[in-house]
Amino acid sequence: MTALSNSKRYFTLVGTILCQFGLGSVYTWSLFNEGLSAKLSQPLTQVAFTFGLLSLALAVGSSLSGKLQEKFGLRSVAITAGLALGLGLYLTSTASNLTLLYIYGGILVGAADGAGYLLTLSNCVKWFPERKGLASAFSIGAYGLGSLGFKYLNLELINRFGMESAFGLWAIAALVLVVGGALLISEAPQARAQTAGACARDYTLAEAVGQPRYWLLALMFLTVCMSGLYLIGVAKDVGERYVGLSTSVAADTVAIIAAANLLGRLVLGILSDKIARIHIISIALACALTGMAVLLFVPLNGYSFFFAVACVAFSFGGTITVYPGLVSDFFGLTNLARNYGLIYLGFGIGSVIGSIVSFALGGFLPTFYSSLLLLFASLLCSISLWPSRSHHAKTATVH
Repeated sequence: MTALSNSKRYFTLVGTILCQFGLGSVYTWSLFNEGLSAKLSQPLTQVAFTFGLLSLALAVGSSLSGKLQEKFGLRSVAITAGLALGLGLYLTSTASNLTLLYIYGGILVGAADGAGYLLTLSNCVKWFPERKGLASAFSIGAYGLGSLGFKYLNLELINRFGMESAFGLWAIAALVLVVGGALLISEAPQARAQTAGACARDYTLAEAVGQPRYWLLALMFLTVCMSGLYLIGVAKDVGERYVGLSTSVAADTVAIIAAANLLGRLVLGILSDKIARIHIISIALACALTGMAVLLFVPLNGYSFFFAVACVAFSFGGTITVYPGLVSDFFGLTNLARNYGLIYLGFGIGSVIGSIVSFALGGFLPTFYSSLLLLFASLLCSISLWPSRSHHAKTATVH
């Protein structure tokens, strides 16, 4: 590699980290729910639905990012995503009814976040084909740190300036991070992506969806997202109503989730450069299955509840970190944004399914049982995709 291309890939890594940090800030959305509920005089549950729309729009934006990159170029799309994210956050502060809140805070913010997220992530992975897991860990770890860092920043902004001004200042901070990061990013050379992948060939999306293993990967991803996103969204309520914890103790689950989520991203992401990624996913699924089993079958107290939540959050964080490299192992690096983008729809669909099951069947337990069954089925699917013989390569060889 030339010195110029080497500097480009490290500038790209730094730029991707900045982008991901700013994009991850959307996971502090719940801090604003009560203020928005009071402002709009609407029930908290209806205001909180904005984040469900955001998650769905994020997944759709991610799935379309590959096509947008082909048409307009990576840097242009990433910069536009940063501008749209800032605009969406600012407009949210001006929303005067639920419809506008859903459009600005749900659809616009989510779509912008998703387009920037997957585009910059997949490009960074292409720059480091020999360390795909590490590149994903840094990128997606920054996304997780963004949610943690902005939690404290946005709380301070709300307390000091009020909700509406906090939205405006958040918009500026996120815009500067994403646009500034995008200016440092260079698009990975196609030749590099084609020659350095672990897959014997590069599949187009049309070819990939014709493979049964593609849909097994999609099912596994959706299952982890369903169990992870649902539990993350209701963990505090489960702690209070199901386990009987005090409000202050139950609130500690937010910190437990953030720490376990980040640890999963770093540990499983780094390990995936040393162990076949499909084996790593099996470990993650077994971890989530353990957490769900503890929730359902073990007498719960503060310690066992925190352990169960940590298992699910660790699995969720690790899975979304390892999956870009895993998809490239099976279907090549060249079309990663498109091939992973369709699978990434499972992020939004999974978050919605969890809420639908809970609403339709009445409460936490039916969703936990559904997640348990799906996690067990997905674990069997992952084992069926293991390589037919053991080896010491850093990535799985797919037969």
